[in-house]
Amino acid sequence: MPDEPKTAVRTRTPAPTPTAPPGATHRWTLGLVTVGLVLAALNLRPAITSLGALLEEVTEGLHMSGTVAGVLTSVPPLCFAVFGITAPRLARRFGPAAVVCAGMAAILAGLVLRPLAGGTAGFLAASALALMGIAVSNVLMPVIVKRYFPDRIGSMTGLYSMALALGTSVAAAATVPMTEALGGDWRLGLGVWAAVAALAVLPWIPLLRDRDDSGRTKERAAPEATAPPRVTRSRTAWALGCFFGLQATGAYITMGWMPQIFRDAGVPATTAGVLLAVTMVMGVPLAFVIPRLATRMKHQGPIVVALGLCGLTGYTGLFLAPEAGAWLWAVLLGISNCAFPLALTMIGLRSRTGAGVVRLSAFAQSVGYLISVPGPLLVGVLYQHSGGWGLPIALMAGLMVPQMIVGTLAGRDRTVEDEC
Repeated sequence: MPDEPKTAVRTRTPAPTPTAPPGATHRWTLGLVTVGLVLAALNLRPAITSLGALLEEVTEGLHMSGTVAGVLTSVPPLCFAVFGITAPRLARRFGPAAVVCAGMAAILAGLVLRPLAGGTAGFLAASALALMGIAVSNVLMPVIVKRYFPDRIGSMTGLYSMALALGTSVAAAATVPMTEALGGDWRLGLGVWAAVAALAVLPWIPLLRDRDDSGRTKERAAPEATAPPRVTRSRTAWALGCFFGLQATGAYITMGWMPQIFRDAGVPATTAGVLLAVTMVMGVPLAFVIPRLATRMKHQGPIVVALGLCGLTGYTGLFLAPEAGAWLWAVLLGISNCAFPLALTMIGLRSRTGAGVVRLSAFAQSVGYLISVPGPLLVGVLYQHSGGWGLPIALMAGLMVPQMIVGTLAGRDRTVEDEC
């Protein structure tokens, strides 16, 4: 018998489930991280500069002694050094995004609790909580950039450095007027910045789910993170840590003492405050330009030297003609202070791996902030005992020379993995 004709059996193919276009989820994540970086950077300094603007009112309101007030101004770099060193371990366990989210929450809690403090101890504890959140977030900003934007390190570092400079200058300039508008209560003037901190928490919450199936973070599960380099064996890491510390020293000295230098030279108090604002505002555009330029160069030494020469010229001008050339010196010192975004950029460039960036960022910033602690205090001691600004300004100018040397060494085209 002839074979019966075979009938084709049709199987119903289920309708395809609608999916997002290729790369849409990735683009959404990168957009969320970008917003998170900007908002986080805006909140990394207002807790410090808003307090500086109202320090006299706070010390009077809480009956702080002059010694305690002096300690309070030196606490930020010390907290950055002590708490920042814990960031790598926290990032390996929970993931960088989760730690930054917790850091923003700590800043929020500290800013909420600080105005409610009834005494010095409570105020210091709330300030330390906010500074702890700032410290771990400081360290992990370059890590987040390296992880999510490996091909745009310069532009993204510039973006959040610009936001950081903007937050610093706005908090310094706006806190007193806002306090006066709110009835002159320093507690309200400090507490208003908690609203900005609350916004910074939100973009990081969806990123808490950025984990693999085993529950470990992608960063921790990556092969490159299994053997992080021992950065203490790297000459580049030490050079970068010293460069970070010397530029931080200059920045804290400038923020703390430059208005007084101008006032003692005969510049009106209001103008002296504006001059400081000019110095700080210089970091907004340059913080975006310098990192982009640095990533296009194999050796960042020329940028280090150029910024250092601006600082030397500015300090020389402060010594010779502080009042006559005040505006020019303020601009030059503002340019010199842009060594900060350059240091952050070099952290991302001096390591090939995400794990290496975590270690290098924590090491360089912790060592750097420890180096910067005595600088402002030493300037105050020299000013008090010498009776003038000649010796302190000479110290500030002298520090620019080792800054240029170690910065040039840190800017060489090599990575810590090669040296460890």
